[in-house]
Amino acid sequence: MLVTNNVVVHVLVLALFGTYTHIPFTIARQNPALTHATSGGEFDSVPSALTFDNPRLKRAYVALQAWKQAVISDPFKFTSNWVGSNVCNYTGVFCSPSLDDPTIKTVAGIDLNHGDIAGNLPEELGLLDDIALFHVNSNRFCGKLPRSLEKMKHLYELDVSNNRFAGKFPHVVLRMPSLKYLDLRFNDFEGKVPEALFEKELDAIFINHNRFGVALPENMGNSPASVIVLANNVFHGCLPTSMGNMSDTLNEIVLSNNGLHSCLPKELGSLKNLQVLDARNNKLMGELPSSIGEMKSLERLDLSHNMFWGAVPGTVCSMPNLKKFNYNHNFFNGEAPMCSELEESDDVKNCLHARPVQRSRLQCQMFLKRARARPQKCKRL
Repeated sequence: MLVTNNVVVHVLVLALFGTYTHIPFTIARQNPALTHATSGGEFDSVPSALTFDNPRLKRAYVALQAWKQAVISDPFKFTSNWVGSNVCNYTGVFCSPSLDDPTIKTVAGIDLNHGDIAGNLPEELGLLDDIALFHVNSNRFCGKLPRSLEKMKHLYELDVSNNRFAGKFPHVVLRMPSLKYLDLRFNDFEGKVPEALFEKELDAIFINHNRFGVALPENMGNSPASVIVLANNVFHGCLPTSMGNMSDTLNEIVLSNNGLHSCLPKELGSLKNLQVLDARNNKLMGELPSSIGEMKSLERLDLSHNMFWGAVPGTVCSMPNLKKFNYNHNFFNGEAPMCSELEESDDVKNCLHARPVQRSRLQCQMFLKRARARPQKCKRL
């Protein structure tokens, strides 16, 4: 994740088991949506023998005890010391003084990464409304993300990757006003990705290795993110031409292993800050637009295992920062001499004359005959 302001610096410090002091915390107020967490439920009566420094830590105790109760397997015993009122000493729980009152200590982050913990996330977690970081990657949490997470008004980083969450896209993340880093990778989410995802002020979007499908939203180019990874889903249809609108912010986009079926829009040439473009293993087709060569910051370009044809423009291989260019397993029948002079390139299984390990002449002729009979205009198919 790129550091965009001082808040990120403090979040990263927290992630390294330190504390941060510049995220403004406000005094949390009891929310009607969470009354079941403190009244009428299993954890509504905190043992009278326990004392807490402030009400925020007491609410954190309620949330964490509910979470511990929802755990069905904890092989590394991350939650074994979640006992008593000193929640700041719980494994994976980090506290910090609050800026609105430096005398008040509050739970500011959760980090249970690589715990192999099985269970679910209870609604009571919404009581942790001061936290800025919530990391639970590489566990076995399942079910859905609770709606109460929207009460985490200061949450900056949400990482629930490599778990067993399922269902439709978790819209609760769109209602987190401070969220900048979203990581839903390696789960079983499915269905349509909402347009609102690309209107949200996120710096990083990782939703790869799920089952998201349908076409990419037309407003994808409205996202201010610097990194977007959509690989290994079941997206199909066309690449939105609006992608060219991300020229000021986008550094990396990964679209590999989907079912995208269109030409590369010429608008991609506007992405002057893009360093990585990975669109391998799709059904992209047509000739490469010469505008691709205008991406002066591009270092890695992977278009392998698609259905491109024609000649690889010299403007592409002569981009000043390009180091790696994979265009193997396509139907290109020409390439500029400088393409083979790149630091790393792969052109096998094309239709290139006098180059090794190419497709058969018959296979190339049959493909190009069909392609020319149905020329694409790089519009929606």
